[in-house]
Amino acid sequence: MGSGLLGGLLAMMAALAALPALAADSAVVFMYHRFGDGRYPSTNITLEQFEAHIRELTSGAYTVWPLARIVAHVRDGQPLPDRTVGISIDDAYLSVYTEAWPRLKAAGLPFTLFVSTDHADGKQGGGYMTWDQIRELSRAGVTIGHHTASHLHMPDADDARLRDEITQATARYEAELGLRPELFAYPYGEASLAVERLVRQAGFIGAFGQHSGAMGPQDDPHYLPRFALNEHYGDMDRFRLAANTIDLPATDLTPEDHLVTDANPPAVGFTVTPPMKGLGNITCYASGQGKVAATVLGDTRVEVRMTQAFPQGRTRVNCTLPAGQGRWYWLGRQFYVPH
Repeated sequence: MGSGLLGGLLAMMAALAALPALAADSAVVFMYHRFGDGRYPSTNITLEQFEAHIRELTSGAYTVWPLARIVAHVRDGQPLPDRTVGISIDDAYLSVYTEAWPRLKAAGLPFTLFVSTDHADGKQGGGYMTWDQIRELSRAGVTIGHHTASHLHMPDADDARLRDEITQATARYEAELGLRPELFAYPYGEASLAVERLVRQAGFIGAFGQHSGAMGPQDDPHYLPRFALNEHYGDMDRFRLAANTIDLPATDLTPEDHLVTDANPPAVGFTVTPPMKGLGNITCYASGQGKVAATVLGDTRVEVRMTQAFPQGRTRVNCTLPAGQGRWYWLGRQFYVPH
Protein backbone atom coordinates (compact mmCIF):
# COMPACT_ATOMS: atom_id res chain seq x y z
CA MET A 1 0.00 0.00 0.00
CA GLY A 2 1.51 3.32 -1.06
CA SER A 3 2.02 6.33 1.21
CA GLY A 4 -0.74 8.17 -0.66
CA LEU A 5 -3.29 5.50 0.22
CA LEU A 6 -2.23 5.35 3.87
CA GLY A 7 -2.23 9.13 4.19
CA GLY A 8 -5.63 9.37 2.56
CA LEU A 9 -7.10 6.78 4.91
CA LEU A 10 -5.70 8.43 8.01
CA ALA A 11 -7.01 11.81 6.89
CA MET A 12 -10.47 10.41 6.16
CA MET A 13 -10.57 8.78 9.59
CA ALA A 14 -10.50 12.24 11.11
CA ALA A 15 -12.71 13.95 8.56
CA LEU A 16 -15.60 11.55 7.91
CA ALA A 17 -18.49 10.91 10.24
CA ALA A 18 -18.53 7.40 11.62
CA LEU A 19 -20.66 4.89 9.76
CA PRO A 20 -22.14 1.86 11.49
CA ALA A 21 -19.84 -1.14 11.13
CA LEU A 22 -21.03 -4.55 9.96
CA ALA A 23 -20.93 -7.39 12.40
CA ALA A 24 -17.44 -8.77 12.03
CA ASP A 25 -17.66 -11.85 9.83
CA SER A 26 -14.20 -11.38 8.43
CA ALA A 27 -10.55 -12.02 9.15
CA VAL A 28 -7.22 -10.44 8.30
CA VAL A 29 -4.10 -12.43 7.37
CA PHE A 30 -0.63 -10.90 7.45
CA MET A 31 2.28 -12.03 5.29
CA TYR A 32 5.97 -11.77 6.15
CA HIS A 33 9.14 -12.88 4.36
CA ARG A 34 12.42 -11.91 6.06
CA PHE A 35 13.16 -10.80 9.62
CA GLY A 36 15.98 -8.49 10.70
CA ASP A 37 17.72 -8.66 7.30
CA GLY A 38 18.12 -5.04 6.22
CA ARG A 39 19.68 -5.99 2.88
CA TYR A 40 16.19 -6.56 1.47
CA PRO A 41 13.88 -3.80 2.79
CA SER A 42 11.09 -4.63 0.34
CA THR A 43 10.65 -8.11 1.86
CA ASN A 44 12.17 -7.58 5.31
CA ILE A 45 10.63 -6.50 8.59
CA THR A 46 12.91 -5.05 11.25
CA LEU A 47 13.01 -6.90 14.54
CA GLU A 48 11.78 -3.79 16.33
CA GLN A 49 8.76 -3.64 14.01
CA PHE A 50 8.09 -7.36 14.37
CA GLU A 51 8.25 -7.25 18.16
CA ALA A 52 5.81 -4.32 18.14
CA HIS A 53 3.44 -6.37 15.95
CA ILE A 54 3.62 -9.26 18.41
CA ARG A 55 2.89 -6.96 21.35
CA GLU A 56 -0.14 -5.61 19.51
CA LEU A 57 -1.46 -9.07 18.61
CA THR A 58 -1.05 -10.28 22.21
CA SER A 59 -2.65 -7.17 23.73
CA GLY A 60 -6.03 -8.88 24.07
CA ALA A 61 -7.66 -6.91 21.25
CA TYR A 62 -7.34 -9.70 18.66
CA THR A 63 -8.08 -13.38 18.20
CA VAL A 64 -5.14 -15.04 16.44
CA TRP A 65 -6.09 -18.34 14.82
CA PRO A 66 -4.25 -20.85 12.63
CA LEU A 67 -4.90 -20.21 8.94
CA ALA A 68 -6.65 -23.54 8.37
CA ARG A 69 -9.22 -22.70 11.05
CA ILE A 70 -9.85 -19.28 9.52
CA VAL A 71 -10.22 -20.75 6.03
CA ALA A 72 -12.67 -23.39 7.27
CA HIS A 73 -14.87 -20.73 8.88
CA VAL A 74 -14.78 -18.52 5.79
CA ARG A 75 -15.49 -21.45 3.47
CA ASP A 76 -18.39 -22.74 5.56
CA GLY A 77 -19.86 -19.32 6.35
CA GLN A 78 -19.31 -19.76 10.09
CA PRO A 79 -19.08 -16.64 12.29
CA LEU A 80 -15.65 -15.35 13.23
CA PRO A 81 -14.64 -13.47 16.37
CA ASP A 82 -14.22 -9.74 15.86
CA ARG A 83 -10.67 -8.85 14.82
CA THR A 84 -9.65 -12.38 13.87
CA VAL A 85 -6.06 -12.42 12.57
CA GLY A 86 -3.85 -15.03 10.92
CA ILE A 87 -0.08 -15.02 10.40
CA SER A 88 1.70 -16.38 7.33
CA ILE A 89 5.34 -16.41 6.27
CA ASP A 90 6.46 -17.10 2.70
CA ASP A 91 9.63 -18.71 1.34
CA ALA A 92 11.23 -20.12 4.55
CA TYR A 93 14.22 -17.81 4.65
CA LEU A 94 16.75 -18.67 7.36
CA SER A 95 15.73 -15.65 9.43
CA VAL A 96 12.35 -17.31 9.99
CA TYR A 97 14.16 -19.98 11.99
CA THR A 98 16.65 -17.73 13.76
CA GLU A 99 14.48 -14.67 14.45
CA ALA A 100 10.73 -15.12 13.82
CA TRP A 101 10.19 -18.62 15.17
CA PRO A 102 11.67 -18.00 18.66
CA ARG A 103 9.58 -14.83 19.08
CA LEU A 104 6.34 -16.34 17.81
CA LYS A 105 6.84 -19.46 19.90
CA ALA A 106 7.44 -17.40 23.04
CA ALA A 107 4.28 -15.40 22.34
CA GLY A 108 2.21 -18.52 21.66
CA LEU A 109 1.15 -17.26 18.22
CA PRO A 110 0.29 -19.83 15.52
CA PHE A 111 1.49 -19.31 11.97
CA THR A 112 1.77 -20.99 8.59
CA LEU A 113 5.10 -21.29 6.76
CA PHE A 114 4.78 -21.58 2.97
CA VAL A 115 7.79 -23.51 1.63
CA SER A 116 9.03 -23.81 -1.95
CA THR A 117 10.70 -27.20 -1.95
CA ASP A 118 13.54 -26.33 -4.35
CA HIS A 119 14.68 -23.74 -1.78
CA ALA A 120 14.77 -26.32 1.00
CA ASP A 121 16.55 -28.73 -1.36
CA GLY A 122 19.32 -26.17 -1.92
CA LYS A 123 18.62 -25.87 -5.65
CA GLN A 124 18.30 -22.07 -5.67
CA GLY A 125 21.17 -20.85 -3.56
CA GLY A 126 21.56 -20.37 0.17
CA GLY A 127 19.79 -18.32 2.77
CA TYR A 128 16.85 -20.71 3.22
CA MET A 129 15.84 -23.08 5.99
CA THR A 130 16.93 -26.70 5.73
CA TRP A 131 14.53 -29.61 5.85
CA ASP A 132 15.79 -30.41 9.37
CA GLN A 133 14.80 -26.92 10.50
CA ILE A 134 11.45 -27.06 8.73
CA ARG A 135 10.83 -30.48 10.27
CA GLU A 136 11.54 -29.06 13.73
CA LEU A 137 8.91 -26.37 13.25
CA SER A 138 6.40 -28.83 11.84
CA ARG A 139 6.81 -31.17 14.80
CA ALA A 140 6.32 -28.19 17.13
CA GLY A 141 2.92 -27.46 15.57
CA VAL A 142 3.76 -24.92 12.86
CA THR A 143 1.58 -25.43 9.78
CA ILE A 144 3.56 -26.04 6.58
CA GLY A 145 1.93 -24.72 3.42
CA HIS A 146 2.50 -25.48 -0.27
CA HIS A 147 4.38 -22.86 -2.31
CA THR A 148 5.26 -24.88 -5.45
CA ALA A 149 8.64 -26.45 -6.14
CA SER A 150 10.50 -23.63 -7.89
CA HIS A 151 8.54 -20.49 -6.90
CA LEU A 152 7.61 -19.79 -10.51
CA HIS A 153 5.37 -17.16 -12.07
CA MET A 154 2.36 -19.45 -12.31
CA PRO A 155 0.25 -17.51 -14.88
CA ASP A 156 3.15 -17.75 -17.35
CA ALA A 157 3.27 -21.56 -17.22
CA ASP A 158 1.14 -24.11 -19.06
CA ASP A 159 -1.06 -26.66 -17.29
CA ALA A 160 1.48 -29.48 -17.58
CA ARG A 161 4.21 -27.42 -15.94
CA LEU A 162 1.86 -26.28 -13.19
CA ARG A 163 0.74 -29.82 -12.39
CA ASP A 164 4.36 -30.94 -12.27
CA GLU A 165 5.28 -28.09 -9.90
CA ILE A 166 2.48 -29.05 -7.53
CA THR A 167 2.99 -32.82 -7.62
CA GLN A 168 6.78 -32.56 -7.37
CA ALA A 169 6.58 -30.31 -4.32
CA THR A 170 3.89 -32.47 -2.71
CA ALA A 171 6.15 -35.51 -3.06
CA ARG A 172 8.96 -33.65 -1.29
CA TYR A 173 6.70 -32.59 1.62
CA GLU A 174 5.56 -36.19 2.00
CA ALA A 175 9.11 -37.52 1.89
CA GLU A 176 10.62 -34.98 4.29
CA LEU A 177 7.73 -34.14 6.60
CA GLY A 178 5.26 -36.98 6.19
CA LEU A 179 2.42 -34.64 5.27
CA ARG A 180 0.46 -33.16 2.38
CA PRO A 181 -0.15 -29.43 2.87
CA GLU A 182 -3.79 -28.31 2.96
CA LEU A 183 -3.02 -24.66 2.24
CA PHE A 184 -1.41 -23.07 -0.81
CA ALA A 185 0.17 -19.67 -1.46
CA TYR A 186 0.66 -18.42 -5.02
CA PRO A 187 4.26 -17.27 -5.56
CA TYR A 188 4.28 -13.46 -5.82
CA GLY A 189 0.51 -13.66 -5.28
CA GLU A 190 0.12 -14.20 -9.03
CA ALA A 191 -2.84 -16.24 -10.24
CA SER A 192 -5.39 -16.60 -13.02
CA LEU A 193 -8.63 -18.51 -13.38
CA ALA A 194 -6.72 -21.37 -15.00
CA VAL A 195 -4.15 -21.45 -12.18
CA GLU A 196 -6.85 -21.31 -9.50
CA ARG A 197 -8.70 -24.18 -11.17
CA LEU A 198 -5.62 -26.42 -10.99
CA VAL A 199 -5.00 -25.50 -7.36
CA ARG A 200 -8.62 -26.30 -6.52
CA GLN A 201 -8.42 -29.62 -8.38
CA ALA A 202 -5.27 -30.50 -6.42
CA GLY A 203 -7.39 -30.62 -3.27
CA PHE A 204 -6.22 -27.61 -1.27
CA ILE A 205 -8.81 -26.24 1.17
CA GLY A 206 -7.58 -22.68 0.68
CA ALA A 207 -5.07 -20.62 -1.29
CA PHE A 208 -3.65 -17.15 -0.72
CA GLY A 209 -2.57 -14.30 -2.94
CA GLN A 210 -0.79 -11.08 -2.00
CA HIS A 211 -3.63 -8.60 -2.53
CA SER A 212 -4.57 -6.51 0.48
CA GLY A 213 -7.86 -6.74 2.31
CA ALA A 214 -9.90 -8.73 4.79
CA MET A 215 -11.63 -11.98 3.86
CA GLY A 216 -15.24 -13.00 4.36
CA PRO A 217 -17.74 -15.73 3.50
CA GLN A 218 -18.37 -14.47 -0.05
CA ASP A 219 -14.67 -14.73 -0.98
CA ASP A 220 -13.27 -17.52 -3.13
CA PRO A 221 -11.34 -19.74 -0.67
CA HIS A 222 -8.80 -20.39 -3.42
CA TYR A 223 -7.77 -16.75 -3.82
CA LEU A 224 -7.76 -15.14 -0.40
CA PRO A 225 -6.14 -11.79 0.48
CA ARG A 226 -3.20 -11.03 2.74
CA PHE A 227 -1.63 -7.79 3.91
CA ALA A 228 2.09 -7.83 3.04
CA LEU A 229 4.36 -6.34 5.71
CA ASN A 230 7.86 -4.98 5.18
CA GLU A 231 10.09 -2.16 6.43
CA HIS A 232 8.21 0.45 4.39
CA TYR A 233 4.72 -0.77 5.30
CA GLY A 234 5.31 -2.24 8.74
CA ASP A 235 4.91 0.76 11.05
CA MET A 236 2.31 0.52 13.79
CA ASP A 237 -0.16 2.96 12.20
CA ARG A 238 -0.34 0.80 9.10
CA PHE A 239 -0.33 -2.44 11.09
CA ARG A 240 -3.25 -1.40 13.31
CA LEU A 241 -5.15 -0.02 10.32
CA ALA A 242 -4.78 -3.35 8.50
CA ALA A 243 -5.47 -5.51 11.56
CA ASN A 244 -8.75 -3.68 12.15
CA THR A 245 -10.07 -3.79 8.58
CA ILE A 246 -13.37 -5.49 7.78
CA ASP A 247 -14.19 -7.44 4.66
CA LEU A 248 -16.04 -5.41 2.02
CA PRO A 249 -18.68 -7.97 0.94
CA ALA A 250 -18.33 -7.90 -2.84
CA THR A 251 -19.77 -10.21 -5.50
CA ASP A 252 -19.97 -10.19 -9.30
CA LEU A 253 -16.36 -9.07 -9.64
CA THR A 254 -15.28 -7.95 -13.10
CA PRO A 255 -13.13 -8.88 -14.79
CA GLU A 256 -13.41 -12.35 -13.34
CA ASP A 257 -9.86 -13.25 -14.33
CA HIS A 258 -6.83 -11.63 -12.69
CA LEU A 259 -4.80 -12.27 -15.85
CA VAL A 260 -4.92 -9.23 -18.14
CA THR A 261 -4.67 -10.34 -21.77
CA ASP A 262 -7.15 -8.14 -23.65
CA ALA A 263 -8.47 -4.79 -22.43
CA ASN A 264 -5.74 -2.94 -20.56
CA PRO A 265 -6.50 -1.28 -18.24
CA PRO A 266 -9.37 -3.61 -17.37
CA ALA A 267 -12.80 -2.26 -16.41
CA VAL A 268 -12.94 -3.20 -12.72
CA GLY A 269 -16.27 -3.52 -10.96
CA PHE A 270 -18.08 -5.27 -8.13
CA THR A 271 -21.43 -5.41 -6.35
CA VAL A 272 -21.64 -4.75 -2.62
CA THR A 273 -24.25 -6.97 -0.98
CA PRO A 274 -26.21 -6.24 1.08
CA PRO A 275 -26.46 -2.50 0.27
CA MET A 276 -24.31 -0.42 2.61
CA LYS A 277 -24.98 3.03 3.96
CA GLY A 278 -22.45 5.59 2.75
CA LEU A 279 -21.23 3.57 -0.24
CA GLY A 280 -20.70 6.87 -2.05
CA ASN A 281 -17.71 7.45 0.25
CA ILE A 282 -15.80 4.55 -1.30
CA THR A 283 -12.32 5.42 -2.53
CA CYS A 284 -10.17 3.32 -4.88
CA TYR A 285 -6.47 3.34 -5.68
CA ALA A 286 -4.30 1.58 -8.27
CA SER A 287 -0.60 0.95 -7.77
CA GLY A 288 1.44 3.44 -9.77
CA GLN A 289 -1.62 5.60 -10.46
CA GLY A 290 -2.82 6.73 -7.05
CA LYS A 291 -6.49 7.54 -6.57
CA VAL A 292 -8.67 6.41 -9.49
CA ALA A 293 -12.28 7.07 -10.46
CA ALA A 294 -14.90 5.03 -8.59
CA THR A 295 -18.56 5.44 -9.57
CA VAL A 296 -21.48 4.02 -7.58
CA LEU A 297 -24.37 2.80 -9.75
CA GLY A 298 -27.66 2.41 -7.91
CA ASP A 299 -27.30 1.22 -4.33
CA THR A 300 -24.75 -1.55 -4.72
CA ARG A 301 -22.64 -1.49 -7.89
CA VAL A 302 -19.17 0.09 -7.97
CA GLU A 303 -17.28 0.64 -11.23
CA VAL A 304 -13.60 1.57 -11.11
CA ARG A 305 -11.80 3.10 -14.08
CA MET A 306 -8.09 3.62 -14.62
CA THR A 307 -6.63 6.01 -17.18
CA GLN A 308 -3.30 4.21 -17.63
CA ALA A 309 -2.58 0.71 -18.88
CA PHE A 310 -1.17 -1.72 -16.35
CA PRO A 311 2.54 -2.46 -16.87
CA GLN A 312 3.92 -5.97 -17.24
CA GLY A 313 3.82 -7.86 -13.97
CA ARG A 314 1.63 -7.09 -10.98
CA THR A 315 -0.79 -4.20 -10.39
CA ARG A 316 -2.97 -3.89 -7.31
CA VAL A 317 -6.32 -2.12 -7.00
CA ASN A 318 -7.61 -1.31 -3.50
CA CYS A 319 -11.03 0.07 -2.56
CA THR A 320 -11.83 1.23 0.97
CA LEU A 321 -14.90 2.54 2.77
CA PRO A 322 -15.06 3.96 6.32
CA ALA A 323 -16.81 1.56 8.70
CA GLY A 324 -16.89 3.71 11.82
CA GLN A 325 -14.82 3.63 14.99
CA GLY A 326 -11.65 4.18 12.97
CA ARG A 327 -12.13 0.95 11.00
CA TRP A 328 -12.36 0.33 7.25
CA TYR A 329 -14.07 -2.00 4.85
CA TRP A 330 -11.44 -3.12 2.34
CA LEU A 331 -11.44 -4.93 -0.99
CA GLY A 332 -8.19 -5.58 -2.82
CA ARG A 333 -7.43 -7.18 -6.17
CA GLN A 334 -4.14 -8.03 -7.87
CA PHE A 335 -3.88 -8.23 -11.65
CA TYR A 336 -1.09 -9.71 -13.73
CA VAL A 337 0.07 -8.67 -17.20
CA PRO A 338 2.22 -11.43 -18.77
CA HIS A 339 5.83 -10.73 -19.62
